Amino acid sequence: MRVAVIDIGTNSTRLMVAEVDRMGVGRVVHFDLVTTRLGEGIGSGYLQKDAIARTCETLKHYLERIHLLQVECVVAAATSAVRDARNREEFLQAARRIGLEVAVLSGEEEAYLSYLGVQYGLKVDPAGLLVMDVGGGSTEFIWQQDGSLFCRSVNVGAVRMTEGGHDDAAISRLLSPTLDQVRLSSPRRLVGVGGTVTTCAAMAQKLAVYDPRRVHGFVLSRAEVETILDILSRCTPEERRSLPGLQPERADIITAGVRIVRLVLHELGLPSLQVSEADIMHGLAIRAASGVERKSVVIYQ
Repeated sequence: MRVAVIDIGTNSTRLMVAEVDRMGVGRVVHFDLVTTRLGEGIGSGYLQKDAIARTCETLKHYLERIHLLQVECVVAAATSAVRDARNREEFLQAARRIGLEVAVLSGEEEAYLSYLGVQYGLKVDPAGLLVMDVGGGSTEFIWQQDGSLFCRSVNVGAVRMTEGGHDDAAISRLLSPTLDQVRLSSPRRLVGVGGTVTTCAAMAQKLAVYDPRRVHGFVLSRAEVETILDILSRCTPEERRSLPGLQPERADIITAGVRIVRLVLHELGLPSLQVSEADIMHGLAIRAASGVERKSVVIYQ
């Protein structure tokens, strides 16, 4: 079946239209990404009216595109910025007025769907595996231990840390309780998803034009992460915008995102991470094609 997935994140709003069956995501018919920054001013606890308006304008364009592509199923999901907002109903109502029903994912559900996407995209052995999704508002960690799947979401994201002015010590304090749990599983392999890690892979390869085929599966060493962070730290915001592999719209938040990645690698003593292009969008598409209801997904907390 042809499925359209809309991922409404804290920093960007994405659309993927793909042929999907119970086995996974096949041909991607269309993909689009717009930096809508719905989570602007995330520390206030409220979604800003301008952010809601520009996000809904993008959603309207996406629905027009979907109509032309003969889609059988549309899935729209919102993550950290919307689930934490005191006025999230204002955004959901605005989306309904343009004809879109948006599901608000819990942090654990977001984590599980990212894990499902990675399992499809890389087909990795779950033993010793840790999946990390660094987003704009939160970071998710997913791992197996003693036969159970653990999903954790922490309010540490590139937009949230940038706007809050959090230094490395503050980020470490926020992540420590979850990383302490992760260590008990003795992770041997880290797979990363999300805009921060895919950007790091593009920057490490100095990609003038983003190429998902070169990003997917790329192994990013801790030394490369350190180098990228050093370069970003020495650049002005304007200079960052011209760095190969870095989308100009991400230039103001990328440093905080890379600091999160570096800290996780350092704290867990891991030498590298593998980057996956398959992420929460693929997880949402697979779940839609399989007919699994949201409430039936079992997540161990």
